[in-house]
Amino acid sequence: MLAKEVKTGSVIVHEGNPIVIISLSVQSPSARGAATLYKFRGRNVVTRNKVDVTFKGTDVVAEADFSKRNVQLMYSDPNYMYVMDQESYQQYDVPIEDVEEQLPYITEGLEGIRALVYNDECVGIELPASVELTIKQCDPSIKGNSATARTKPATLETDLVVQVPEYIKEGERIKVDTRTGEFLSRA
Repeated sequence: MLAKEVKTGSVIVHEGNPIVIISLSVQSPSARGAATLYKFRGRNVVTRNKVDVTFKGTDVVAEADFSKRNVQLMYSDPNYMYVMDQESYQQYDVPIEDVEEQLPYITEGLEGIRALVYNDECVGIELPASVELTIKQCDPSIKGNSATARTKPATLETDLVVQVPEYIKEGERIKVDTRTGEFLSRA
């Protein structure tokens, strides 16, 4: 696969080690003829160390041999999150620090979670593109003339704070993009 096709949650091979991509940033050059750079932050699956890697958009990146399995959240404790494969009923424990960025989107009964399994070990989870969450607290809307779309902060049931449009009220369910953390629509 090309470096520009790599997304968060992908598992690539770099210097012989499988790396789960946690985040990425794109740097477009200002000069003509220069290549766009893709900077990836990942976690080595074997050693659990963080790795920073930079590629040009046209560089070829080897994809690691792993499988994605549909799982269901069973429970979590302060150190691990426990998930179960929905087909084989095999249980996996995922260290909380490996999924820290994804925790604010996970609720009980969330459908569409997939485990990234490498050598029969769960190395991470992949969330659906959007999730539905309930607003726990937000300020009431203020009536007034406004030519622009105003937003206000809303605290969701998982304590995630998202900017929502002025017309959204406390107690409503909304859709949130799990990749960017932005409000999408009412649920």
